[in-house]
Amino acid sequence: MADAYCSDCKRSTEVVFDHSAGDTVCSECGLVLEAHSIDETSEWRTFANESGDNDPVRVGGPSNPLLTDGGLSTVISKPNGASGDFLSSSLGRWQNRGSNPDRSLIQAFKTIATMSDRLGLVATIKDRANEIYKKVEDQKSIRGRNQDAILAACLYIACRQEDKPRTVKEICSVANGATKKEIGRAKEYIVKQMEIELGQSMEMGTIHAGDFLRRFCSHLGMTNQAVKAAQEAVQKSEELDIRRSPISVAAAVIYMITQLSEEKKLLRDISIATGVAEGTIRNSYKDLYPYAVRLIPTWYAKEEELRNLCSP
Repeated sequence: MADAYCSDCKRSTEVVFDHSAGDTVCSECGLVLEAHSIDETSEWRTFANESGDNDPVRVGGPSNPLLTDGGLSTVISKPNGASGDFLSSSLGRWQNRGSNPDRSLIQAFKTIATMSDRLGLVATIKDRANEIYKKVEDQKSIRGRNQDAILAACLYIACRQEDKPRTVKEICSVANGATKKEIGRAKEYIVKQMEIELGQSMEMGTIHAGDFLRRFCSHLGMTNQAVKAAQEAVQKSEELDIRRSPISVAAAVIYMITQLSEEKKLLRDISIATGVAEGTIRNSYKDLYPYAVRLIPTWYAKEEELRNLCSP
């Protein structure tokens, strides 16, 4: 309720707003002070009586420039309570007869979106993976190839280009059965095709051990102090000539840091969290061990503790 001047009561009285009729009514005498007023605020309500979730959305999805019709085509959905033979009905048959050139693209984009969600990736990486797949699909050169491996490789390349790299094993875990070897071959094939189209080398971004470190430490439940020490150690390791992959260096640094803490981690647990084989972590640790005094921050461990660090 609100106060307004009523010409019938000759004083300020409380008024009631009748939203259905758009009238402002005096609560004392019932005089309609204002009729058919327009409410210009947003109207958040559902117009579908049969909707069970009361979704207030008033518009459809955003347009997709990668699709022929912009993704704005109309699709007849299965009605509530309909039986499983809806597609055999008249509406379903007419919908199936319509040729949708983007049907395979839509399915591929849905698969990429599912993999991105399972990995917790941001929307920019998903959109970049869609663009990469669209360019490769336009060349009509992926027919007969492993579709799951192609989609996983597009996502892997997108992560690299957006400076949010994921390991091949992480991508493989959501790739619907595609193996690490198949994804690697698909990645090489896509890069080759893109370079042919662009006429120049394809930028993939540089991988650093620090790109994986915080995520690996989170999987192991390490303390903030240990994570900070590991980050400093990884940064210093880039100044050294360590002939190991960044992922192996990150795993070896984590193993070294945890050996100096009260909550030591088993080599097996580090291998599971990082996806690096135990033997590879052990060999990488051997390469880093001579530089332990330079890598480990002094505030985290004293020099005596570093010298007493277990040898590989």
